[in-house]
Amino acid sequence: MMVAMSEPPASAPDRDAVDQFALRVWQYKQGEVVSLMVHLGDRLGLYRAMDGAGWLTSAELAARTGLHERWVREWLRGQAAARLVDTDDAAESFALREEGALVLAREQDSLVFAAGAFGGGVAPPAVVDALVEAFRTGVGLTFDELGQVSAHRLARQSGPFARLALVQRVIPALTGVEDRLRAGARVLEVGCGGGRALLALAAAYPDSRFEGLDLSRHAIGDAQRAAAASGLGNVAFRTGRGEELAAGGAYDLVMTLDCLHDMTRPDVVAGAIRGAIRDDGTWLIREIRSSGTWTADRRNPLLAMFYGYSVASCMSSALSEPHGAGLGTLGLPPPAVEELCRAAGFGRVTVHDLDDPANFFYEVAV
Repeated sequence: MMVAMSEPPASAPDRDAVDQFALRVWQYKQGEVVSLMVHLGDRLGLYRAMDGAGWLTSAELAARTGLHERWVREWLRGQAAARLVDTDDAAESFALREEGALVLAREQDSLVFAAGAFGGGVAPPAVVDALVEAFRTGVGLTFDELGQVSAHRLARQSGPFARLALVQRVIPALTGVEDRLRAGARVLEVGCGGGRALLALAAAYPDSRFEGLDLSRHAIGDAQRAAAASGLGNVAFRTGRGEELAAGGAYDLVMTLDCLHDMTRPDVVAGAIRGAIRDDGTWLIREIRSSGTWTADRRNPLLAMFYGYSVASCMSSALSEPHGAGLGTLGLPPPAVEELCRAAGFGRVTVHDLDDPANFFYEVAV
């Protein structure tokens, strides 16, 4: 059957139309991530433990299931964000309604039971198995334990920001940084991932030198291959830890872009950055846009995706070593960033809202 097709609009769509379309696409990704959380809830018996129990705190549910409270808390908040469980205004107590129990908990006697259809498809089976174990032990997965595919996916995801916003919008917003980069500066990115941000800067400011540091060998391998393909001679990447930065004030600009909340000890890294940066240098932080309060954050239509990412990657990485901070994806709202920076010895923290729907930018100086 022939279907008449209308001509696409000749003019570019307005901003609202683009934002709505982007939201529609990301909602499909949110569904993918939430499906993994449903599988974990079914497999770990979390829904069954909530069935008929009324209101429970994360500590009470953890005790009922023998699981680690921090992991249960992040999972519960993600379930509340997805509107699969109810919660109070502070996201401290949670309940599974009767209809939720029929669909998610009662495999033996409910014709509408559906949780068994969710197999954790967003992650490879070995990663899903490791996440199940993490709920029991409290110890998360390192970034490399998520696999090469995860590193490559994150590098691609960071590409548009690096190519189209970092040089054009973010750097000009920082006091004196653009002039210093043009004149020749030394720049370090801690948690550089696949290196797309540094490659964009290295191309834009050929008189400056750029260094990328990351704990992930998968990410550094990707960054080194991209650097070789670019032909740029003023950028280099190496594996290493932010906690081990040498003191001495060598850097004019240090960047941590969407990675502080993933670190096991962001406080120690912040202190090391203070020692590595010049007294007149700048620390650029990019962190997830969050208010730090449940009532405000729940207005985010993609909140369930952020909590799902937290369980599957961000909080997991931040709990992958003993005494890890375990901040989670939403764990560094502006007051927490300012407290972290001041405790490390920085005196000025300026928040920049640069029309990025997912992130705030922080200009930090001594």
